[in-house]
Amino acid sequence: MNRVRPILIAIGVMLALTGGLWIGQGLGYIRWPQESFMLGQGEWADRGAFVAIAGLALILVARRLPRRR
Repeated sequence: MNRVRPILIAIGVMLALTGGLWIGQGLGYIRWPQESFMLGQGEWADRGAFVAIAGLALILVARRLPRRR
């Protein structure tokens, strides 16, 4: 149980950063090659927002866990 908090925070940060990357691609700030198998821009922004919110929620839940002593 002592090692759960830092692992959850690390996973939450990775999800938040991935969601931010997908939101950037969906809004047109990040350009991928045309040959790639990308979804439409609206889908990337929607899914990126969901992943980013899930990551931030995971960070908040992990911060509520007691610290290791």
